[in-house]
Amino acid sequence: MNKITIAVALLLATFGIHASADADKEALAKRLAPVGQVYIAGAAAAVDAGPSGPRSGEKVYQTACFACHGTGALDAPKKGDAAWKSRIDQGFDTMLKHAIEGIRNMPARGTCGDCSDEEIAAAIEFMVDGV
Repeated sequence: MNKITIAVALLLATFGIHASADADKEALAKRLAPVGQVYIAGAAAAVDAGPSGPRSGEKVYQTACFACHGTGALDAPKKGDAAWKSRIDQGFDTMLKHAIEGIRNMPARGTCGDCSDEEIAAAIEFMVDGV
């Protein structure tokens, strides 16, 4: 009989500890919950739109590449500039590898961390067009 009493007491204590742990988690979640939310008109539409597919080379150039390749900053060759000739001679695969991994002053993927390899390739094709 004594063993049964001890077993029941341990069982009740275990349930009590478990129940208080759940209550503590719920109380903690309530304390950490945000007080309110901020609504910015039009923000939901912008988030819902999302990418509609791969960006064109021109779009990637205008949004990510222009800062350097449009101005020549950090010795970046400008769009359509003859400075591309030596790079073109190395082959497109080499240019793409350098654009993806980064080279000299250019960081990996330029300033387009969310660009796919195909979008980077399209941007290169756009910049060297006409050289």
